[in-house]
Amino acid sequence: MKRMTTLALLMGTLLAPSVHSDDTPSAPMSFPSPIAEGDAAPDSQSAPATSATAPDAAAAEGDAAPDSAAAPDTTESPAAVVPPPAMPPVQDDTTPTLGGLVPSIVSSLNLSQMGMPEGVILSGGQLQGGADFTLPGDQVVTTAQLNLDVKVSPEMATRNATLQLMLNGQPLGTVPLGAAENDISHYQLDVPAALMVSSNNLSFKINDGDAQQCLRDLTDKYRVVIMPTSRFNWEGQQLDIGSDLSHFPRPFFDSMQMTPASVSVSFPARVTPDEVGAAAIVSSWLGIQADYRGISFDAMHDRLPDKHGIVIGHPGEQVGGLTLPQTNKPLLKIIPNPANPVYKLLLIVGNDDTALRAAAWRLTRGNFALQTASSDIDPQAIPVSRPYDAPRWIPTDRRVKISDLIRKDQSTTVSGVWHEPLRVAFRAAPDLYLWDGETIPLQIGYRFPSESWIDEQKSLLSVTLNNTFLRNLPMNKQGLLESLWHKLGGDARQEQFTIPLEPYLIYGDNQMSLYFNVVPKDSAPCSVLLNNNIKSRITDDSWIDLSHTRHFALLPNLSYFVGASFPFTRLADYSQTVLLLPEKPSEMQITTMLNMTARSGNATGTALGNNKVVMGIPAGGANLEYLRNRDVLAVSGLDQKAFNQSLLENSPYTVTDNTLGVRGATMWQKMQRWMVGDWTADGVDADRYFSSNSSWRGFISYRSPWNSDRLVVTAIGSNDDQLSHLYDDLNSPRINAGIRGDTSIITNENGVRSFRVSTQFPSGQMPWYMMAIWYANQHSGLLAILGLIATTIMGVALTAMFRRHARKRLNPGEDK
Repeated sequence: MKRMTTLALLMGTLLAPSVHSDDTPSAPMSFPSPIAEGDAAPDSQSAPATSATAPDAAAAEGDAAPDSAAAPDTTESPAAVVPPPAMPPVQDDTTPTLGGLVPSIVSSLNLSQMGMPEGVILSGGQLQGGADFTLPGDQVVTTAQLNLDVKVSPEMATRNATLQLMLNGQPLGTVPLGAAENDISHYQLDVPAALMVSSNNLSFKINDGDAQQCLRDLTDKYRVVIMPTSRFNWEGQQLDIGSDLSHFPRPFFDSMQMTPASVSVSFPARVTPDEVGAAAIVSSWLGIQADYRGISFDAMHDRLPDKHGIVIGHPGEQVGGLTLPQTNKPLLKIIPNPANPVYKLLLIVGNDDTALRAAAWRLTRGNFALQTASSDIDPQAIPVSRPYDAPRWIPTDRRVKISDLIRKDQSTTVSGVWHEPLRVAFRAAPDLYLWDGETIPLQIGYRFPSESWIDEQKSLLSVTLNNTFLRNLPMNKQGLLESLWHKLGGDARQEQFTIPLEPYLIYGDNQMSLYFNVVPKDSAPCSVLLNNNIKSRITDDSWIDLSHTRHFALLPNLSYFVGASFPFTRLADYSQTVLLLPEKPSEMQITTMLNMTARSGNATGTALGNNKVVMGIPAGGANLEYLRNRDVLAVSGLDQKAFNQSLLENSPYTVTDNTLGVRGATMWQKMQRWMVGDWTADGVDADRYFSSNSSWRGFISYRSPWNSDRLVVTAIGSNDDQLSHLYDDLNSPRINAGIRGDTSIITNENGVRSFRVSTQFPSGQMPWYMMAIWYANQHSGLLAILGLIATTIMGVALTAMFRRHARKRLNPGEDK
């Protein structure tokens, strides 16, 4: 049977490319032919059209690229096929047919996913642009198509210019830059499948350059935008890369993949905490690898995925008819999927929590020998995190150079007059705090080109942070004496400036932009406008200094959680966090938990090697001690009645009849809030909003009932269908920005609404004497009232004392 399966695999792999050989274009099209008005874009499930198409004037602006769960393809040769290892007896009943050996994959990739969220903008003298993209190596492209959405300014539309497209240096065709309704033109071009390789470059060039290069005011008038919805659609076939642990994280995730990934994780029918804990380690590590692309998980009980998947359990347990191997040591093993051996299953097997944790941790370390299908795992030493040591967070104990923050493929030097801005991305702990009046210094060292045709008075370096304009840094020093000195022939160049940043400008995820606006003189010759030989650069003495900040915040604050999984990421390995689930969690509740652990790994760059999973609310023992000593991240649904009642028993929330509500504040609680100056709690509004919605999902956060210094955050939904939307909600910038306070409710109709129902408490690193000053600063109203009461009491006492003293002075004989 093994030999027959291997022979079928080889035949299917060798014959796969020829199946679609007649559909592959022999040469790129040079000019698109028009689409009839009203024609829809081709369905992503069908093969690309055979001819390019002209603008569809009636097409709606901003057509979204079709979603696809499949990964991109490449034309790399398949790896040598390894015969599938021995499978459990059930595999004899699931031997695939030859037709299922080479699955067909339909994929899509748009400019936004290529790292161009605003598309490719060609304006001013910048007549060329493009985008780089990569495709994974375990698929082969058979047919491909480029759907192009182009927005042209009215001035450009009248010039009869054309846009030339090239892929990897080979021409794809040219399209006209004419007028269209809604300012958007839509084109379709067939792409030879042979051009789609692992690393690709798509480039654009305006062919009206000679007519524009001497025009001065080009930035706003002559503008072409290749919209971020422009996309490649293609069909390909999945290749068998063999059962080899050295390929991990392939085939579950490929570092060359630019689209969001989805990974299936299968558990036995009765899920245990140690199995979920091992899954949390793997999901958080895959979240690190996915980075900006995004990754989601699909948890399954006693079911196997149809494609690639991870199976976690104890020796001898059954998962979807598959019996996990018997072993005394932790085991990692890759086997063919019984449904189709082209797809693979990764088995993570261990007898207990220690064994499963060791296997999961060893998997994330990699460095397996080639052709390793199975590996017994030795005991693992898992390091413990220190506070705020997340590798993706900017250090706060020293100055950090700008050159250390940029990606490896970036440079601090830009060429020419027209160029893309230098974008510097960095993450920070969300609880950075400074006293009023203190700022964060950002020093920018920079150098403009030394050319006589540059207008030194108008050329500027523009600096923005998180879309907030900071400052235009001039080429020369400003001031009367500096200008006079420059006119006398002295050196007045300014090449360094320190910008004070207000603390509120620093978020958990930050984007700084530096753009050299080099302005030529009016008398500059035309030839210099397209001169790419000139260089502008940010020098190595540029830095940002967060060393004077403190870690201090008021909790609960859900904006910290959705931005950086804080406060759980204070120790990035979750060694001070409990992952709390109902005693019998549903598939969607485990899925939600794995998606949140993946977000945490992505935010910090650390896998959750020391997480602790608890199912149900313990009445005593070690699990109760975990709740008393750690923060709690919980997932639940309103159908988990007993679990919710125990979880929310001593919280500001209550649950009755499948309805979540907010407890009314007692008179003592109202007095406490009034005394500390907390006059803005809106628990009544939140309670009314809960009661008025039957379908919702969201987050609630409150002071831990097991430890007043700890925090609980709960992801909760009215049902599992609502919980399934949380992944997309957290990836929506609009919804993400609206989550704040301690209660956030999301509905399909109204989006997100946030409330604060309880009093916040301080958390962080602040000495007691500074805490006293902070309290006085935060509660100035209460301080004024207390001061008035104190002065009144002192005044009454002094008045009585002075009256008694006066009476004694005026009547000296009364005391005798």
